[in-house]
Amino acid sequence: MSVAAIERPNGFVGNVEDRALAEALFDALKQATGDGIGITREAYGPKESEALDIVEARARELGLATERDAGANLVVTLEGSEPDLPFLACGSHLDSVPQGGNFDGAAGVIAGLAVIAGFRAEGFVPRRTIKVYGLRGEESSRFGRAYMGSSALFGKLSAADLAAKDARAGRTLAQCMADVGVDMGRVSKGEPLLDPTAVFAWIELHIEQGPVLVARDLPVGIVTGIRGNIRHRTVECVGEAGHSGAVPRWLRRDAVFATAELITHLDRHWRTLLERGRDVVVTSGVFGTDPQEHAIARIPGRVNFSFEVRSQSRETLEAFYDLFLSECGMIGEERGVDFKLDRRLEAEPAVMDAGWIARLKSAARDLGLPDEEIPSGAGHDSAVFANAGIPSAMLFVRNEHGSHNPHEAMEIDDLLAGIAVMRAAIREAVR
Repeated sequence: MSVAAIERPNGFVGNVEDRALAEALFDALKQATGDGIGITREAYGPKESEALDIVEARARELGLATERDAGANLVVTLEGSEPDLPFLACGSHLDSVPQGGNFDGAAGVIAGLAVIAGFRAEGFVPRRTIKVYGLRGEESSRFGRAYMGSSALFGKLSAADLAAKDARAGRTLAQCMADVGVDMGRVSKGEPLLDPTAVFAWIELHIEQGPVLVARDLPVGIVTGIRGNIRHRTVECVGEAGHSGAVPRWLRRDAVFATAELITHLDRHWRTLLERGRDVVVTSGVFGTDPQEHAIARIPGRVNFSFEVRSQSRETLEAFYDLFLSECGMIGEERGVDFKLDRRLEAEPAVMDAGWIARLKSAARDLGLPDEEIPSGAGHDSAVFANAGIPSAMLFVRNEHGSHNPHEAMEIDDLLAGIAVMRAAIREAVR
């Protein structure tokens, strides 16, 4: 690799080859999968497949071996001098939410590709093989289930998961996975597609999807753990419709007031847990009456909403979920409504590997970069790898305006800092 480099105002030197690769791939992904507002690469859909094709074509141009595994994920390989050793895996996902940003997920795939392309260009042969994954299906927006691609790798998709339907197209997850070449015979049996003992470690770079690094003016952060979650895609509050002027309060079964009371009570419990030092966030991101029925003079008889609680503690998740169920019961009885819950969905919290946290922090310090530790409020495939028993680590890159929207604003300079930290830590681990 050439020694040509660029220098940031803060003194960090980034590699120009990394910059050229990242800018070219981000531009190609934007051109191919832009939707006029943001980026849309639906899990197991044609635009996600096109994104994998774009990255694969560039990897081959760089002289790297590529394949699609039994889960239809892209795998780019730099073979080590001792290929029988457990391999080091890195990467991220290439799907997106509708009208999302171009950096969520893709930054990690591009970073992994940059790391091994750099090793190959400079003639560095790692002792362990390194594999970069472009994973499918991390986002829950299409089927309600997150981490589909990585879960399939470890045989963790249930029959109910595979039967989940895309709300717009009506096709099941199993059908959409089969469309892109996933070995559904193995997935439907819960057969692992990847032996966890064959993986030495999993390393994932990702944009931060919150405001912490921006607020602290830090280009990168070292992730300590990932929040798990318990969700219901749809909770239905069923009351009774009526005329807004003719039914007194004591005879009403108003679904909106009942649901509003539920959300208010959950907010109070949330605040109490925070005051006690618990890690927890609660969200109802989908909420509304049926537009075919609602009217200003109609008491709403039905409200649909989503429920999600996240925490790094399994105990806290279950405790808050119990509060949720209890409140549904009490408010339902008091207001004469029924809360009907669809299938409970959950993702386990995960702790990142202490040894890899130390290695990433050391690499950052050696490069003159901050080594700030930060928890991840958002979920990531790293949680699936960690809970499969694979030592896992994550590196966040500063990103403005949040994520899951078209306004993500990661600076390439910050990505170059993240790539440099990854490359140094991986080199030390595989030399």
